[in-house]
Amino acid sequence: MDLGLNRRALRIADTMVEEATALRIRVTRLSNGARLVDCGVEVPGGLEAGRRLAEVCLGGLGAVSFTTTDVGGLALPAVQVATDQPVAACLGSQYAGWAIDPAGFFAMGSGPARALARAERELYAKLDCAESSEEAALVLEGRTLPDARVAEHVAARCGIAPAALTLLIAPTASLAGTVQVAARSVETALHKLLELGFDVRAVESGLGVCPLAPVASSDLRAIGWTNDCILYGTRTYLAVRATDEALAAVVERLPAAASADHGTPFSEIFERYDRQFYRIDPLLFSPAEVTVNNLATGRVVRTGRLAPAVLRRSLGLP
Repeated sequence: MDLGLNRRALRIADTMVEEATALRIRVTRLSNGARLVDCGVEVPGGLEAGRRLAEVCLGGLGAVSFTTTDVGGLALPAVQVATDQPVAACLGSQYAGWAIDPAGFFAMGSGPARALARAERELYAKLDCAESSEEAALVLEGRTLPDARVAEHVAARCGIAPAALTLLIAPTASLAGTVQVAARSVETALHKLLELGFDVRAVESGLGVCPLAPVASSDLRAIGWTNDCILYGTRTYLAVRATDEALAAVVERLPAAASADHGTPFSEIFERYDRQFYRIDPLLFSPAEVTVNNLATGRVVRTGRLAPAVLRRSLGLP
């Protein structure tokens, strides 16, 4: 199914370009014509830039908004995301699974250009997600601005001309960066279901609310804070059409609490594994609490729990 992810995302990116001054972002053209939108590396960026950046990540198939949340008496600003195309939006587009790593550069790529490059072949083989486009948008989570060589690398993988590529970038430790990470409350739940062997195509809608992490003094600390907001403070709702038996086989392992690594701030877990991200239990990366509504039977199951004490410890709050 081709939902025009890049076309939808580029409409959002175009409005960002038109309002660059108000959004405190900077738009430039690289030597090969690729469009670069800096949302927080050499410019301040902001909350609204991050909200729109998150919607680009979702391929224009998710609504991102600001709200507040209560985590065990801890009142925090929060980011809400809602989508009626969760598989295409969250896994086909938003999931940050493409390492952009030509020599001398590294950033994690998310957004609809992934659906053209199909870099994660095993993932896309499980999704009903096709994409055809002569233009592409890719969101980079990184601290270094990409150059023309990076744009050529991405464009070649997508099968498009570099001048038809839009790259948007924000570091994790930036206002825009924290927002786009907080907008991954539904994505993390879907990816966890995928890891558990569940057919995610049965998920018809999703909504999640994740606390908005403060902007940290370094990207390393920001990675810890943003992960902890998901693991210990996020509530996600999924509307699924499946058998109760199929859901029962996975639902108790769906929240972050199902992992043996749960209960400790992410920065400490990261150090425990010698800063080797892929040594961490992959079943940790999911929302704190998940509510599943089975549309086929009407059954509602809530699983997992918020962990306000761990989140307070992570953020250094009393």
